[in-house]
Amino acid sequence: MFLQHYRLHALLFAGSASMLGCVGSNYEAGAHAPKPAIAREASSIVFGAAPPSMPQGVQMAVLEGDPRDKGMFTLRLKAPAGFSLPRHTHPVDERVTVLEGSVSVGFGSASDPNDARTFGPGSFYVNPPGVPHYVSSEQGAVLQITGEGPWRVDLVPTGP
Repeated sequence: MFLQHYRLHALLFAGSASMLGCVGSNYEAGAHAPKPAIAREASSIVFGAAPPSMPQGVQMAVLEGDPRDKGMFTLRLKAPAGFSLPRHTHPVDERVTVLEGSVSVGFGSASDPNDARTFGPGSFYVNPPGVPHYVSSEQGAVLQITGEGPWRVDLVPTGP
């Protein structure tokens, strides 16, 4: 009896070890390989023209993903001095980090400066989807935006 019990455990252990070996070899063969790392040195980031929904003079660089497609993206915007983007919304959360300069962001009437809050270098804020807001910068700014695509800037029509 003891010998039969011992053989059963030995067979179960051998079978389990074989299965673990298969799982390990599948992983090593690339079945569950991790995504490659994304790394950008600041000096290698190339800015180009921003989409037409952005004010003239704004430049953009996409660091990861594609803001027009479904999935995560990270981009940088360079806004010139005097930059102003009127009330607008986004279809998804917009996570913004101010890297250089400063921006003023308001969630009320674009004509009431008391509604705006100024964010300097290192500041972070989130614009919720569908919430109208406006952005301006007297000195210019570099912003990093991360979100889920597709990302758009939908201008809010002004009333009559």
